[in-house]
Amino acid sequence: MILHCGSRTLDLRRPQIMGILNVTPDSFSDGGQFVDPAKAIQHAAAMMTDGATVIDVGGESTRPGASPVTTEEELARVIPAVEGITAQLDVTVSVDTSNPVVIREAALAGAHMINDVRALQREGALTAAAATGLPVCLMHMQGSPESMQKHPCYDDVIQEVRRFLIERADAARNAGIDASQILLDPGFGFGKNHVHNYTLLNRLDQIGSLGYPLLTGLSRKRMIAEVLPDGADRDPASATAAALCAMKGARILRVHNVKATSDAISVLTAMMEEGHE
Repeated sequence: MILHCGSRTLDLRRPQIMGILNVTPDSFSDGGQFVDPAKAIQHAAAMMTDGATVIDVGGESTRPGASPVTTEEELARVIPAVEGITAQLDVTVSVDTSNPVVIREAALAGAHMINDVRALQREGALTAAAATGLPVCLMHMQGSPESMQKHPCYDDVIQEVRRFLIERADAARNAGIDASQILLDPGFGFGKNHVHNYTLLNRLDQIGSLGYPLLTGLSRKRMIAEVLPDGADRDPASATAAALCAMKGARILRVHNVKATSDAISVLTAMMEEGHE
């Protein structure tokens, strides 16, 4: 299972690690740390060393309660980071955006993948993404970042997430995006409560049965903190959750702490291959 990402490829026969690079002042975990392009490139290089094969650059915070940013602000944050990383590092670059202008400009700047928490629902986003020829990840979110965690409610979270993702994958294909270029993300923490999130984690294979590769992101989220003692380090449990996602079929794991996740996936891979090369 090879994903063609412009000039690059990703071998999805094994789980790949996507390092999170937020070039925002207000992301929930690392806001403000990597706004400077030089620091962003330095952090991307460090994540590569730790085992990341994809760097996901995001210029708009989508944490619960976050407000939208203007197109100009998002471009000013994202494009220098994409240009710098693609010029200096041998790594696949994903752009975490819902904005059709940012999609187009990021592709021109050298990005290899589009990762959209709004599943290309904004006006013009499907057309822009299809024109790039790049892979797209379509995520489920109930509501919007401003309101999604107020009162998330489902009759059947698995079936409703499945139904939404089928609809968006069909829309992407109808817009000219090949099925082989589509990935799906159930959207842990995006309009879901504790029960919804852990139901999705336990039954992730039912999302995977739709036939598209899965990308998952649980790193440092509230669902992790909720099962730990107050103030506990979320990274070891986040790495465990990433490994569980891989066992359930996820092919790309979006994380903050790449080293801890890489170590967990190394153990998982050795187990699944029974110690053989």
